[in-house]
Amino acid sequence: MPKDPKSNKRNSRANNRYASSGSKRRNPNSPKHINVASRSNRYASSNRPSQKEHGLGGEQIEGRQAVRELLLGQRRKIREIWIASDIEASPVIEDILDLARDQRVQVMNVSRRELEREARSEAPQGVLAKADSIEETLLADLLVESRDTPLLLVAIDGVTDPGNLGAILRCCDGAGVDAVVLPRHRAVHITPTVAKSSAGAIEYLNMCVVGGLPSALAEMKLSGVFIVGLDDAAEKSIFDIGEFAKGSICLVLGAEGAGMSRLARERCDLLVNIPMLGSLSSLNVSVAAALATYEIVRSRRGNE
Repeated sequence: MPKDPKSNKRNSRANNRYASSGSKRRNPNSPKHINVASRSNRYASSNRPSQKEHGLGGEQIEGRQAVRELLLGQRRKIREIWIASDIEASPVIEDILDLARDQRVQVMNVSRRELEREARSEAPQGVLAKADSIEETLLADLLVESRDTPLLLVAIDGVTDPGNLGAILRCCDGAGVDAVVLPRHRAVHITPTVAKSSAGAIEYLNMCVVGGLPSALAEMKLSGVFIVGLDDAAEKSIFDIGEFAKGSICLVLGAEGAGMSRLARERCDLLVNIPMLGSLSSLNVSVAAALATYEIVRSRRGNE
């Protein structure tokens, strides 16, 4: 089976993620709390107000993994990083400090109380960063772009829970999804909770924001993209996608409970369910996203 070039790219990223940082693992004899002030070019206390988010959002990133991936991704300008003065030393914190130093990003040494007052997620883990907003990818550009492999897209219809959206984005990055399509209204965008739940996937994924999802699905169909919607009431299952995975395909996910909107459902070429063999009738939308995207990947590889 020929190697997937996207897989090679991802493996290369994983293998080299620490190469440029020169990061060091913590000595077992090092103190419990890390001395932030000795590791950065510039440190100061700050009471700056948070900036209002716009567009996709993502201006404030919270959580250790999310902040580290923000630094590793290097896709947008990072204005500053806040680290709690009593934070415990760990390999992730070491990586954040080393990467921030190498990229000349200002690190602010603040009290735990001040950081948690600034945070907008429940558990920022003693770290947050402020950066430029995430740049949107234009759906039209994505559809006309020449490529060696067919598109794999995921469209999200009405998912408003930030934890679910973050988990969906994490699974999309893992499955090699080319872009996630989000409606401008009736959906959550990139909040600190989404960023944290995605474990940094937002730094690598292409994300398109569209005025209306049904219109965007119609545009995809005109470009030869096959539209598959997840629907608990569908007669066919994800295991029937099969040959349709050969070409460009878009998986549509509806909100938990309500599912897809009527107009989005009408735009689908195929509706499929996830077989439930136990007592419960459905899965969490992020789990459903993982199963369906990887089934498309499996079917596509089986057709190579």
